[in-house]
Amino acid sequence: MTTFYTVISSLLLFGYWLLIASITLRVMIKRRTVPSAMSWLLIIYILPLVGIITYLLFGEPNLGKRRAKRSKALWPYTVKCITNLKERRHPLSIKNSELARPLFQLCEHRQGVVGLTGNQIKLFTSTDDTLRALIHDINLAQNNIEMVFYIWKTGGLVDKVAEALMTAARRGVRCRVMLDSAGSVEFFRGLYPARMRESGVHVVEALHVSILRMFLRRMDLRQHRKMVLIDNYIAYTGSMNMVDPRFFKQNAGVGQWIDIMVRIKGPVATVMGVIFSCDWEIETGERIRTPHPDVNIMQFKQTVGHTIQVIASGPGFPEGVIHQALLTSIYAAREQLVMTTPYLVPSDDLLHAICTAAQRGVKVHVIVPRYNDSILVNWASRAFFAELLEAGVFIHQFEGGLLHTKSVLVDGQLSLVGTVNLDMRSLWLNFEITLVIDDNNFGNELAKVQKDYLARSRLIEASFWSNRPYWQRIVERLFYFFSPLL
Repeated sequence: MTTFYTVISSLLLFGYWLLIASITLRVMIKRRTVPSAMSWLLIIYILPLVGIITYLLFGEPNLGKRRAKRSKALWPYTVKCITNLKERRHPLSIKNSELARPLFQLCEHRQGVVGLTGNQIKLFTSTDDTLRALIHDINLAQNNIEMVFYIWKTGGLVDKVAEALMTAARRGVRCRVMLDSAGSVEFFRGLYPARMRESGVHVVEALHVSILRMFLRRMDLRQHRKMVLIDNYIAYTGSMNMVDPRFFKQNAGVGQWIDIMVRIKGPVATVMGVIFSCDWEIETGERIRTPHPDVNIMQFKQTVGHTIQVIASGPGFPEGVIHQALLTSIYAAREQLVMTTPYLVPSDDLLHAICTAAQRGVKVHVIVPRYNDSILVNWASRAFFAELLEAGVFIHQFEGGLLHTKSVLVDGQLSLVGTVNLDMRSLWLNFEITLVIDDNNFGNELAKVQKDYLARSRLIEASFWSNRPYWQRIVERLFYFFSPLL
């Protein structure tokens, strides 16, 4: 009997160390940053069983076998759609500003399409104005409406959006809505999904969260895009989820969420339609036939309007392109760089680029919310403040609510707006979208919005920050340890 237990114990011990070794090998083989790899290895060796389970759940951007197969098969069709657009040369940007040229060249080589001109943009800073404009466009829709959001929260004007959508579906408009399973968990537990489906709206729960799927797909890989497409020529995107801030997270103690959205009429809607069709097919297996480019771009004139490039990220799209776009934009800055983000947990490369910009004389302003809905990110982001302040970066803590706007403005000319946070999850994992706008007029509009944010923010003094209590520094460093994993 003793021999039997000895053999069993030896086998279990051997299996345990074999598992540790195999996971260690996976961490080392996978292409990732050194800090990220070291963080995972430390977690695995300090908390072996917990670390192994955590790595299997969150360590690799695993889309799942079925979705990954669809994504791979979809790419040739996506290339064909982009090629069709490039053959219609009149909406393509012939030239860009000196500031924007490197970024647009990067996007062209990585994504296969140049920037598109002839777009008309309207910037919304009020959620009420955004939702009312959206309801108006939905009521006028004749052919199709597509939406994708991370969060859909019922209440307030959002319910009127749902009612308008259901009315549109009843009159024959094809309506598709894709919502992230984790972000919209309350919505899918409510009555609206059934009501919308009964009205003819095709509602899809993306990246379904389930205990049974835990080890088959990474659970924190999320559909984080925010897009609305109407009749193939009107598009909305930005940082706003489908929520009325007066009814959203009122007990979180962070105030109302502050967002921006843009409404675009023009050929960019074609590219955004291709992105939506990719997401839809990856999730459902159903192919949406994107309209011929002539349907919605021939009416727009190249000589007027804004020049825009669309950057999409996530499984199935060019890896790391948004991260590269941010680096290119920051290094292009010569006079001023203003960045707003709710979650500041940058990669080493991004941190270095921001600090370097300030050290070469660029006035760099980073605006973050003073109070955050994520305790982990809130403490982890503070660990970067000292290095940023030492480099000469101005850090402003917004006190008028939870600043959820994701924006970058370079020298008043080059703007990046969309869904991307300055954290690892947005940069390397989630499905995201960013618009790059090369236009001085739009830059002036965005500058006014950012100036308003600055007026409602408190500037952190470097001397004040260096005198903060030591217990805060310890907590910051503790959460900094997890920053490559956030």
